[in-house]
Amino acid sequence: MTKKLTFAAALLAATVMGGAANAKTFVYCSEGSPEGFDPGMYTSGTTFDAAGHTVYNRLLEFTPGTTETEAGLAESWEISDDGLVYTFKLRPGVKFQTTEFFTPTRDLNADDVVFSFERQLNKDNPWNQYVAGASWEYAEGMGFPTLIKSVEKTDDNTVTITLNQPEAPFLANLAMPFMSIVSKEYADKLEAENKKEQLNQMPVGTGPFTFVAYQQDAVIRYKANPDYWGGAQKIDDLVFAITTDAAVRYQKLKAGECHLMPFPNAADVEAMKADPNLKVLEQEGLNIAYLAYNTLQEPFDKPEVRKALNMAINKQAIIDAVFQGAATPAKNPIPPTMWSYNEAIQDDPYDPDAAKKMLEEAGVQDLSMKVWAMPVSRPYMLNARRAAELIQSDFAKVGVKVEIVSYEWAEYLDRAKAKDRDGAVILGWTGDNGDPDNFLHTLLGCEAVGGNNRAQWCNEEFNDLVLKAKATTDHDERVKLYEEAQVVFKREAPWATLDHSLSIVPMRKGVEGFHQSPLGDFSFDGVDLVE
Repeated sequence: MTKKLTFAAALLAATVMGGAANAKTFVYCSEGSPEGFDPGMYTSGTTFDAAGHTVYNRLLEFTPGTTETEAGLAESWEISDDGLVYTFKLRPGVKFQTTEFFTPTRDLNADDVVFSFERQLNKDNPWNQYVAGASWEYAEGMGFPTLIKSVEKTDDNTVTITLNQPEAPFLANLAMPFMSIVSKEYADKLEAENKKEQLNQMPVGTGPFTFVAYQQDAVIRYKANPDYWGGAQKIDDLVFAITTDAAVRYQKLKAGECHLMPFPNAADVEAMKADPNLKVLEQEGLNIAYLAYNTLQEPFDKPEVRKALNMAINKQAIIDAVFQGAATPAKNPIPPTMWSYNEAIQDDPYDPDAAKKMLEEAGVQDLSMKVWAMPVSRPYMLNARRAAELIQSDFAKVGVKVEIVSYEWAEYLDRAKAKDRDGAVILGWTGDNGDPDNFLHTLLGCEAVGGNNRAQWCNEEFNDLVLKAKATTDHDERVKLYEEAQVVFKREAPWATLDHSLSIVPMRKGVEGFHQSPLGDFSFDGVDLVE
């Protein structure tokens, strides 16, 4: 991504340090840089926070602080009796943002919705590859190109989406950031000017905040959208001060240089709670951290090898060192707070002696492998480097030599998708919509291989179960199918399931109107400062 608007970037740096005159500025010490500003092409929460929850909206939105859906850009909708046809009535009078680089001439209409879908679904669409190597990872991994038969404009304010088969979580999926609605008029302007990549660098949407400038790896500046259909914001400016080190984020928070931060070091939480100038929100996280083996590569193509390595990992030691106990060991690929969690499954025991014997029986000797460690803090893994070091030590006890590798965050995510990737990668997930499908199919389905399925694992028995589960609206039947799928997952062990963590959000005492999300995202629509 190129650096943009140098003067504006310098101006916003001054805003971070001293605050804009006569303006109420909210500073968020974010944990990393966005991969881009087009949410459709990415899957990381860092990018969704910087684009999907600031600049953009979707047909449906999640009610703040919940996994329930509510009206967004669509004010109402109807579903046919067979569950195949969804008819959305668009909210009238919704304005796209006016910026220094684009002035809209019309309101949101059905053309924008059709365009937003078609560019992701249709490989022949001229916007499908507008960024070199573009991957619509979410849409493809969730099977949208085969699920959605058509997206059609009935009139300016009506869009009809027809599916090839019923899809129980479809409405919830439409509320996810990757389904943000972009401006076709803006896209047409960029195409005419031969500047298509600008859509991913200088975004225009209908959301609560208007993009102003981005200084790469340093700061993003937004201003309140004066035409926002959801009403005026209580703050004038929003600044993302990109601060990758959790300790530095904490120091900035204490000093009042930022108002809210994500993903604190576990060792700092008690001090935060004791600080009279701060308040700390906590809730069970809808998340999981995992170590994904590349099941296409030897010897990780053998379930018994993966199972043995899982038994070599001391999960409790990771939880104690990384989370100071503010997490629980994971045994299933979905968190225990999610419906259909299979409580009956027994976790693999921590047993280095048995693990070593299993590796020998599988013919694995003198194994050397790479373990990838994320360069950023995430709610499910606050310090991946420390976790990797502990895994390195654990594996050494069973005769496996580990090299720890890492890359810049966007490159890490991209490289981890490769089918020829070596070793095992530490990653994780925070649920996007409260549905088990968002974990089991999105992360482990066959359609997600080469994308969100970092284990590159395609198991027909597992895949059939999750596809059947998403195609029925019978809740009890879905529970049964997902429980069976978790049994297959545990038997085949494409991941080492590591932990489920608490979600902890510290902020200044004067912050009001912020809703902690069970989905782990950070939205500042409606936030205020009273200090």
